[in-house]
Amino acid sequence: MIRSTVARVDLAALQSNFRSIQAFLAQSAPERAPSVAPSHLRTPAPSHPPVPSVLAVVKANAYGHGSERVALALEQAGATMLACADIEEGIVLRRAGVRVPILVFGALSVSDLEGLFEYALTPTISTPSAARALQAAAAKHAASLGYHLKLDTGMNRLGFRHDNLARTLPEVLSSPNLRLEAIYTHFATADAPGHALFAEQRERFERALQAIRGLGVSGDVPRHAANSAALLCDARTWYDVVRPGLLLYGIVPPPLASTIPLQPVMSLTSRVVAVKGLRSGESVGYGCRFNAHGPSTIAVVPAGYADGLDLRLGQHGQALIRGRRVPIVGAVSMDMMTVDVTELGEVQPGDEVVLIGRQGPESWQQIDVREMAAAIGTIPYEIVCRVGSRIERHYVD
Repeated sequence: MIRSTVARVDLAALQSNFRSIQAFLAQSAPERAPSVAPSHLRTPAPSHPPVPSVLAVVKANAYGHGSERVALALEQAGATMLACADIEEGIVLRRAGVRVPILVFGALSVSDLEGLFEYALTPTISTPSAARALQAAAAKHAASLGYHLKLDTGMNRLGFRHDNLARTLPEVLSSPNLRLEAIYTHFATADAPGHALFAEQRERFERALQAIRGLGVSGDVPRHAANSAALLCDARTWYDVVRPGLLLYGIVPPPLASTIPLQPVMSLTSRVVAVKGLRSGESVGYGCRFNAHGPSTIAVVPAGYADGLDLRLGQHGQALIRGRRVPIVGAVSMDMMTVDVTELGEVQPGDEVVLIGRQGPESWQQIDVREMAAAIGTIPYEIVCRVGSRIERHYVD
């Protein structure tokens, strides 16, 4: 049985986006020293100067798109490393058959670390306590564990402070069972053009890299810092590896723009299940948030906040029916919403409803994730990550 509300995930579009990002990096990369990235983080040697490799981010269930199928499609497209939020997400990817290295971004101090060894995951070390826990676990397994070192250059969440490394890092770097494979940081304001902290974080990161070399670390250790927004804003943040997330899924982080030819990967559709007539002055849904100003026709759609759709779509969002835009009216409830189809004429149960995607002659009408996010005052990340587990994903290769 298939519910009426379905997310369609276009894996060919995903792979195309991955390759488009690679092409953009190759065409736009400034002259730079040869890449020092290891084989799984290195773009195959081209005839032009080396370019950053792409570490594909598939955390949060691949931004709501379904991590298993997305990860395998990215691996097939040529991704040589993936990144997820925690050990549990990494285990899901390994059980799905992913073979390339998988970086775990999240904090590990209180995690069950056995999964790192059983499933060959690469941890991030971002605190002294995590380093001690990982050293003890690696010694127990008589293993040499590769890790990425995270530096805090201004986000003030996880990471070793950029200005305190001489005190905090020697113990980590001297751990006999831990092997430094890369160093990275994360920008707080890459999607805020002109914000002073963005440039300051880059400068702090470069000073921190010099300080780490002063502690005896080779300058050949790969570096990464650029998420999707930083990738678009400043090529100086690309270093040896970039970490696109949202761009892979065909979404440009607002308010930025991009010339990369990207395709939306997810569409979200449902079906009309009932059509109701309203008399002038009558309301619809919880709280009487919509009142008809005249005779009106309302279509009921079986999708609600239990499917991850935001309450704020009521009175603010739109949908597509029969190739035309219609407003979402009344309250978005747990399992359904209502749309005003008065202007459409005849609407029937079974008619397709597009919440995200294209519809109409030659698909000329479109509602994309950025538009939906802007309509309700949120960010595209939240829209896609909240697509609920009871919405079946249909994958198109």
